[in-house]
Amino acid sequence: MTSRSLLRLAVAGAVATTTALLAVAPADAQQAPRTVPVRLLALNDFHGNLEPPTGSSGRMVDENGATVDAGGAAYIATHMKAHTDANTIAVAQGDLIGATPLISAAYHDEPSVEFLGKLGLKVAAVGNHEFDEGYAELRRIMKGGCHPVDGCSPAGEWKGASYDYVGANVLFKNPGEKSDALAALGSRPEVTKLLSDWGVPALPPVSVKWMNGVPVGFIGLVTQTTPGIVTAEGIKDLKFVDEVKAANVASKVLKLLGVKAQVVLVHEGDQVTPGQSPDACSAVPGAGNRIATQVDPEIDVVLSGHSHQAYLCKVKDPAGNDRLYSQGGSFGRVITQVDLKVDVRTRDVVRSSVVADNHVVTRTVEPDRDVADFVQTWKDRVAPVANRPVGRITADIKNTGGPSGETPLGDLIADAQLAATKTGGNAQIALMNPGGVRMPLTYAGSPAGEGDGVVTYGEAFAVQPFNNLMQVVTLTGAQLKTVLEQQFTGGPNNQPFTKILQPSANLTYTYSTSAAWGSKVSDIRIDGTPVTDTQQIRVAANNFLVGGGDAFLAFKDGTDLWSGPLDIDAFVDHLGKNGPIAPPATDRITVTS
Repeated sequence: MTSRSLLRLAVAGAVATTTALLAVAPADAQQAPRTVPVRLLALNDFHGNLEPPTGSSGRMVDENGATVDAGGAAYIATHMKAHTDANTIAVAQGDLIGATPLISAAYHDEPSVEFLGKLGLKVAAVGNHEFDEGYAELRRIMKGGCHPVDGCSPAGEWKGASYDYVGANVLFKNPGEKSDALAALGSRPEVTKLLSDWGVPALPPVSVKWMNGVPVGFIGLVTQTTPGIVTAEGIKDLKFVDEVKAANVASKVLKLLGVKAQVVLVHEGDQVTPGQSPDACSAVPGAGNRIATQVDPEIDVVLSGHSHQAYLCKVKDPAGNDRLYSQGGSFGRVITQVDLKVDVRTRDVVRSSVVADNHVVTRTVEPDRDVADFVQTWKDRVAPVANRPVGRITADIKNTGGPSGETPLGDLIADAQLAATKTGGNAQIALMNPGGVRMPLTYAGSPAGEGDGVVTYGEAFAVQPFNNLMQVVTLTGAQLKTVLEQQFTGGPNNQPFTKILQPSANLTYTYSTSAAWGSKVSDIRIDGTPVTDTQQIRVAANNFLVGGGDAFLAFKDGTDLWSGPLDIDAFVDHLGKNGPIAPPATDRITVTS
């Protein structure tokens, strides 16, 4: 793991660096190879999709412009083997776990982490979803041990991830916190001082892997917006600092250890122009591009994630040199291959040698039999729960919508949450965060044989996999308006991009695309009656939103907190009591120019 790789470097010091250089050189220096090859195979945002993802989440535009079925662990394994050679290091850019289907989530994602180990993964950056169950649970996934509440899975005691998780910009808030991540770097005083001056790392900042006699350093980064998009309680002792600053400190650590071939694995990325080839540079410069262009010139490659897009771009580093910046989609639908050469004398990447290709994980190949059997084992274990019918629908209910940002599935979930919180919580309206609606509901039956129009528990769980608690708070009409204004960029809550909350059927309002922040929302009505500023309103939402998640900070001003069922239970109950359910009309929000 990371500690062993780093100790190998730290203990050896400068003398061993010289020895290693001599060790790879033949007696006749004139015949020594000037460079050695290294291949990286990268995944990002797998989200526990051991089974082939369905609907639009299971399709990908390929290099020829065709939309093809893609993804699934057994197909990933086949494609990985096809592109793996003796020079390969497998890496990942976060969100490998969290927001996962029931086959993985039911066992706290141990099946997904085990699969990734079988795949040969060596290093992964943490993503925001690695913190969904909190820092302590992430540590358990990394180190091993049975779940403190649910105990061991059917596979027995968890042995821990066989790959390194790294996160250079994840620090403890308390400067006196003991850090085994810092201890793993060994006793090199200059390294210890550099990191001690920087902060106390909660995770190993770097991992070093040797390939063909040269060390390659990997720097892990997670989006600094993580505190706003995961439940606050699980990360209350952590801080997530600027990605560029953290990468530059980590780069200096690697240089002190004699590692000049450096790769950033960052869980942050950009959106794209839709419908492009996965090999196109279709990324619209944003948060990911800022990192890719600003991190230390010593860093040779930036592999990204988080935005679930596929692109291959060449950007300029601060010294004006070309640097690869890429991402490979999501859900295991794309493998990014990077081939490069490292100079054996300088131990640095020859930038002109870097070549990349995004391979779509098609399902036209023979699935890997061992992995298919592994997935089937876990599928059988969870089947009694996953295949239980819970409701019926009349057509696909999508989690994509029109210009307003309202979606049929988001509306349905808000209706379910209102129904679940009226009794006990006295809820009058409900609001659902769009990022919590992970998958569409599809009308067509699955291979499990439940039949067309039948929704199973596993399908419902795939839509809402977070096990958030339903809560109700009292907001004034003015505070509700502020919550709705906080959907848009430009306000003091620093909303990074527009996030339209999904409203229950009895809540309607209008927003203007051109009005200034603070004046965008108007004509708020509940059951057709205009809302006044002083009116007291009981608002239902999940505990993530009520805690100010997704930059909806006005929720934290709510009073008279009441807690009710889990969101998945509310959704399942609503499906069972109201079927067959047709897709709701997305007419609750009106948009004006």
